[in-house]
Amino acid sequence: MNIGDKAPAILGKDENGKEIRLSDFAGKKLVLYFYPKDLTSGCTTEACNLRDNYPALKDQGYEVLGVSVDDEKQHQKFIAKNELPFSLIADTDHHLVEEFGVWGEKNSTAVLTWELSAPPSSSMKKALSRELSLPKR
Repeated sequence: MNIGDKAPAILGKDENGKEIRLSDFAGKKLVLYFYPKDLTSGCTTEACNLRDNYPALKDQGYEVLGVSVDDEKQHQKFIAKNELPFSLIADTDHHLVEEFGVWGEKNSTAVLTWELSAPPSSSMKKALSRELSLPKR
């Protein structure tokens, strides 16, 4: 996927089996947070960073969704253990991670942002990466 490409209409199912659609976030800025695996040290650190910065992100109009290939049950454990205030998409068929080009052996975490009215700007990506202390891409 490249800047300017449209994200899929259906993003997947969350930790409760609810279908998540891009249209659910109409008029909002959406952060899709891709990470390799629930309950690992690096992914937990990054998820907790997003959790800790969640109020500031919400104040700036962002919604956050995590995405990994773990199943719904594993996501429920991860959310409960780390008190995550955002939903996680269970991309068990790898559809979303492959479509966004973030799936691969030892691939690092990716944070992608969209305003549904416009593709993300490079300055928006840099600002979000800097604010959350995430690796820059």
